[in-house]
Order: sequence, then structure tokens, then C-alpha cells
Amino acid sequence: MGVTVRQKEKGKGKPWWVVICHQGKRKSVKIGDKTAAENFASKIREELKTGTLDMASKKKKLTFGEYAQKWLDGYGETHLKYSTLKGYQVAIRVHLGNLTERPLDQITRAEIKEIIFEKLKTGLSPKTVTNIKALISSILSNAVEDELIAINPAIRMGKFIKNKDRKSNVNFLTREEAQLFLEAVGKHFPRYYPFFLCALRTGMRLGELRALEWGDVDFQGGFIEVRRAYVRGAITTPKNGKSRRIDMSRQLAETLKSLLVERKREALAKGWGEIPGQVFVNEDGGIIHEANLRNRVFFKALTKAGLRRIRIHDLRHTFASLLLQNGESIVYVKDQLGHSSISITVDIYGHLVPGANRQAVDRLDDDVSITYAQKAGCV
Repeated sequence: MGVTVRQKEKGKGKPWWVVICHQGKRKSVKIGDKTAAENFASKIREELKTGTLDMASKKKKLTFGEYAQKWLDGYGETHLKYSTLKGYQVAIRVHLGNLTERPLDQITRAEIKEIIFEKLKTGLSPKTVTNIKALISSILSNAVEDELIAINPAIRMGKFIKNKDRKSNVNFLTREEAQLFLEAVGKHFPRYYPFFLCALRTGMRLGELRALEWGDVDFQGGFIEVRRAYVRGAITTPKNGKSRRIDMSRQLAETLKSLLVERKREALAKGWGEIPGQVFVNEDGGIIHEANLRNRVFFKALTKAGLRRIRIHDLRHTFASLLLQNGESIVYVKDQLGHSSISITVDIYGHLVPGANRQAVDRLDDDVSITYAQKAGCV
């Protein structure tokens, strides 16, 4: 008779088991980490002492991983975007391996807090850790609704994650730098000039650019309808789930018209039968490969132009910053970028609005009917 705690397969991150031998019966229960296994073993030893242990009743409890899979198969398949669903699956596999082995009703607040701190220490961004925490909380909230646990131990834990200022992640090109970049692309990678001009003139996200179709471009109306994005190998909706219209500059319109003519020639020369649906395609007529675009074209073009290395996403920031420097309203920028809330636009770009602070204090003067100077007879 006895209770032991051990790993069947040695190694960090491998599950721990509680082995129970009682009245000629032997049973192994997979628990998760060592601490949880030892706590469970202590309870079994206590039941052995009091004679209350029932081997038949010690069935394996539903784990977080088992319930998370049910949640993904149910709610995830019916309510989440394809890209979000795939992202959650990756997050659970990569970041929540130990938690998946834990019995659902034994997960503690301290345990989740430890996961948060661990992820931050490994160098994950606060935003990524926030997303991981939100995923855990969503799954556990659903478990509360299913009456599998009494409370959600992951709620109100955002205070443990210090998010960076949105502005700190903004790195944009000046007007002169943007022009140097386009000239380098046009000279060394002419096939991709229309792509990067579109990025700088519309602020579209990379996935939206890769999924853009000719039917989305309205030359008569002078706008582009953003209806879809290509993310994680699949066509899905734009980030906030809504389509939007983006004004198209004359230069971009003329460039895309020329591209359409060239694409027809290319389709005929390569025997494609018809032009691809996407506006921007690779040499084989397929959707542009993200890594190839970034490493073989974008970074090399920055180097050719003598510019620092930035992200492709920073071209979106460049578009927004140049609009604001030209005096366009923050509301117009928000609509063009497709932000779900004006607060997002203000948080990221509000400091770039020319004269914003000066206008704010000047507006205080407008409400003063009699100034000090008037009282003193100076004016």
C-alpha cells in the first residue's frame, strides 16, 4: 500500500504522475506539474489514513487542455475568425503546455500569475502575454458557464502586465525617406513597386494587400474596397471584421491601371488563361509569400536606399503620419486605417497632429470674453 509521485518520462515540462497502490489495486493518475502532483498525493494519503479512499471513484478529472479543445471545437469553430482560431491553437500548444495537463477545477490564481510572469521574463511582448492571459480567461469563463468550476481565477489580472505605450512601437519614414525607398524598389525590384506604392498610399495591412483583388479597385470612383485579408494561409475578413473604403490617389490609380495592362500581357505570355484575381502576385501568379517579400525585397530595398531597417507594418504608420502632417483630421486617418475605435488612432498617432497642443490651449482663450489686456486698456 502506498502513494508515490514520479515522472514516467524524465525532463522539464514532462507531466508528473501520482501512483496509488491499495488493496491489491494499482492506479496511475496524470496530474501535471510536480507541485500539483504532490498536493494530490497528500490528499490520497490522508484518505488512506482515514479509510475513505475509494479507488473506483478516483477517475481522471477533466483537464484544462481537454476542455480547451472542446471550447475550440465548439465556440472557436462557430464564432472565431479562421486566423484567430489558428492563433489560439498555436498559443495553447506553444505557451500553455504545462497548464493543459492540469485538472480544470484545480487551477489557481497564483498559478496563472506565475504563467504571466514567466512569459514576460522570456521576452514575450506585453501585448502577446495579454493575449495569452485573455485566452486562458475566455476558456475558464466558459467553464464557469458550464458549471464545471465555481469562479474564473484568471479575471482581472491585466494589472500584472505593464503594456508599452502604443507610440513606442511606431517607426515611420519621413516623406523624403519614403520617396527614396520607392525609388530603390522601382530600380531594383520593379515588379513590387505597385505593391509598396499601394502600401504607402493606402496604409493597408500586409494581409489586406496580399488579398486585394481587382474587383476591389474602383477606378471610376477613385477608391479601394478592403473586403478581405490573407492570414495564416487563408482568406479571411479584415482585422476588425468590417470592410472599409480607402481613397485612392491619382498616382496610385495610374500605377494600378498600368499594372492591370501588364498583368494581362503576363497572363498571355505565361499561359495562365486569365489574369489572377489578386492584384499583387508572385512570378507564378500566386499570392505573394510573406517571408520572401520581406527578406528578398523589402529589407534589400531599404538597404539599397540607405535607410534603417523597419517593419513592413511601419509603412502603414508612415501613411498615417504623412496624412496628419498634411493637416488631415484624426477621424479621417482612423477611417482610412480601419481602426475599430478612434481611441486607438489617438493613442498611436495623436502626438503627431501638428499644433495639437497649441490649439488646445488657444481654445481656452476663446471662452474668455474679456481679456486682461482689454481690462488694462492695452487693446
